[in-house]
Amino acid sequence: MIPRRNIIRSIKKAFTQPRYAVSAFYKRLKSFLTYKFYSGYSAYPETISLFLTYRCNLRCKMCGQWGMMGSSHEYSQEELKQHLSLNDIERLLNDVKRFKPNITLFGGEPLLYKDWQEAARMAKGRGMRCNIITNGILLEKAADAIVDAGVDEIIFSLDGPRDIHDEIRGAKGTYDKALAGFKRISELKTKKGLKKPIVNISTAIFETNYERLDEVVKSAEEMGASSITFHHLIFIGKETYARHDKIFQNRFSCSSPDWAGFIRDGLPKIEPEKLIEILNKVKSTKGIIDISVYPNLMDDEIKKYYTTFDFLPDTYKKRCMSPWMVAYIFPDGSVRPCQSLNYGIGNVKEKGFLDIWNSKEALKFRGVLKTDKYFPVCPKCTEFYRF
Repeated sequence: MIPRRNIIRSIKKAFTQPRYAVSAFYKRLKSFLTYKFYSGYSAYPETISLFLTYRCNLRCKMCGQWGMMGSSHEYSQEELKQHLSLNDIERLLNDVKRFKPNITLFGGEPLLYKDWQEAARMAKGRGMRCNIITNGILLEKAADAIVDAGVDEIIFSLDGPRDIHDEIRGAKGTYDKALAGFKRISELKTKKGLKKPIVNISTAIFETNYERLDEVVKSAEEMGASSITFHHLIFIGKETYARHDKIFQNRFSCSSPDWAGFIRDGLPKIEPEKLIEILNKVKSTKGIIDISVYPNLMDDEIKKYYTTFDFLPDTYKKRCMSPWMVAYIFPDGSVRPCQSLNYGIGNVKEKGFLDIWNSKEALKFRGVLKTDKYFPVCPKCTEFYRF
């Protein structure tokens, strides 16, 4: 059930992308019904995220993959070279085209994958919606190809105005490279009379940017974004991770090293009262883009979120339905029902997706999750609040 205060946000998004909204609602409804009436079986997912590569050209401070404590630092060179081949992707897309999921190209940095454009073309050629999540470094060079491939949406991670963005991204010039890319995208759309790709911006609230969120909105406007979403920082403590990992080992004989990338020794140095004041001010701003906060926590919840490692919301359902809605496919071909839990339900290099989605491994995972409702790390994950 969507909290009442989030309904307006959903309606606004439906107006900007009506066909996608209807399709997403239908798919989510079917998945919800299978969640409710079955123990682990699920209707086919609304979205499939393809992790085209583990590699990334930035080291963003808060990133669970390549950030300060990021889990990707533990990968061997051999693992970092793994990728889905075009044959793998084509076989997958042929397998799922009957239910037309939303395809998200992800990474790492997906634009480092040399055949990303062909992957996008193949998805669009089979009638699927296609998004790219990018850090923007290679955007100007890729702009023509993105527009030509018919990509529907670019999701860009913006951390602040120029100085803050470059600091968090760990490299000077990253802001200007992204800006040049978005200006090129805008020029191409105008020249060709196109409305797509739309640009949506995600900003992770962080110690060094939370007092300047109003400037982030101005930067998003400069980049031609349709919307900006401020995401609460993902972080967990060592004790929470240890408790989670023990439970996960007992349930699945599997560890969750990817979640270790979000461990912090101490709570983030963010003053909740100040953050609440800033967020309320930003949300009341009347501008040219839609502004939202995700998850859309109440003030008391925000205070609890940033002052404890073991947070539970009061106004959201205390359960996760994401594994009924989304599938994640990694560079080695493994399919996961959750991005960061390292539990595989099959491999698209070995089996078809339709056989994997409700395999015995998938049924076991969803069955356990439906019974347990969530694992200790889940309330700090954005997917916990999405459905």
